[in-house]
Amino acid sequence: MLDVAQVAAWARMFAGYARTESVVAAARDTFDPQRPCAICRVLSRARETCGHRPPAIPSAGPERIVLILEPAIPLVVRSARPEWPRAPISRVLVLAADVPVPPPRLAQA
Repeated sequence: MLDVAQVAAWARMFAGYARTESVVAAARDTFDPQRPCAICRVLSRARETCGHRPPAIPSAGPERIVLILEPAIPLVVRSARPEWPRAPISRVLVLAADVPVPPPRLAQA
């Protein structure tokens, strides 16, 4: 629960810094251990009383995070039937009559 509260505190700090600073500067100031917010100080004291280790704060060293994306293999499902079923042949009687020109009008009463 303390870790969730810490993430919320960092999000709040980042949003506050991002209003006046660049994104890079806001991230640097958010995770600067010399500039904790009031919530971070309270969480630090709570961790000390519970005996938890402090949260892992990312370092600003030369390490890089490598993200690997492995594309998913598409799943193709084939039917047991090799072709679509044929529609039954049906015969329909079609009646066509000439359309009266001009169209009939209502009889006026």
